Amino acid sequence: MGITKTQMFNSDQNELAIIFKVLAHPARIAILQHISDQKACICNDIVTEIGLAQPTISQHLKELKSIELIKGEIEGKKVCYCINLEKWKEVQVLMNSFFDKAKLNCC
Repeated sequence: MGITKTQMFNSDQNELAIIFKVLAHPARIAILQHISDQKACICNDIVTEIGLAQPTISQHLKELKSIELIKGEIEGKKVCYCINLEKWKEVQVLMNSFFDKAKLNCC
């Protein structure tokens, strides 16, 4: 497999590509929606709510944490997750900027 040419693109383009790649799985969207609908951090109900196996949920949570959209705190044997509001807003600004620059003048 060849090397990637990410250096050819600006930082916003590279960051958006990473974000879109992580968000490209419907389970991750479902997890984000579930976490964002809660009034507090959640600990154990993600598996029950989403309906996937624990290892699968853990992998999706790891991917979401890799771009810092969620953060987790360890409480004993449990890890509780919540939305990282600061990063959430950064991503929103980045995506809005991307979509606002689009010139919709095609047929």
